Amino acid sequence: MSPEGPALPPTRLRSCILILLILLWAPGLILAETGLPPLPNPGPKDTCPVCGMFVAKYPQWTATVLYRDGHAHHFDGAKDLFKYLFNLPKWAPGHKPEDMAAIAVTEYYGLGRIPARDAWYVIGSDVLGPMGHELVPLASEAEAQEFLRDHAGQRILRFDAVPPDLPANLDVGKFD
Repeated sequence: MSPEGPALPPTRLRSCILILLILLWAPGLILAETGLPPLPNPGPKDTCPVCGMFVAKYPQWTATVLYRDGHAHHFDGAKDLFKYLFNLPKWAPGHKPEDMAAIAVTEYYGLGRIPARDAWYVIGSDVLGPMGHELVPLASEAEAQEFLRDHAGQRILRFDAVPPDLPANLDVGKFD
């Protein structure tokens, strides 16, 4: 035995090196898979800039806007995220869309964060978020269709098809 301790067998050493390489590459793999830069999680004191709710209490609904300077705004659901995006001067004075590095939502089934522009949103379902009726984000059209059937949804929208008045309409149970 050497003074440094026992030597690793060659197969064990190769396994350790492989694990180390995977761990070093993992952030890049996650970025490549989701198209998102690493996103911070909301802390216990982070509140939604739209409604004031503590966001970390609702991880299955979290939406995030990450700015290029590294700071983030978190939301307790996609509905408040859209309210924010539709009226940035009101909710985030001094911020501009071109300063945003990423916009993410938590997809319903897998609970992973995905680019908000890639999500399929179901409205008018029997699933309620922290603030009532929501735009429920799904990762694929097939999942959105399944969710629509299983949860009595009204319709499916893509990010760019969400009209500016819809988030406020959802607050009063209107799905138009």
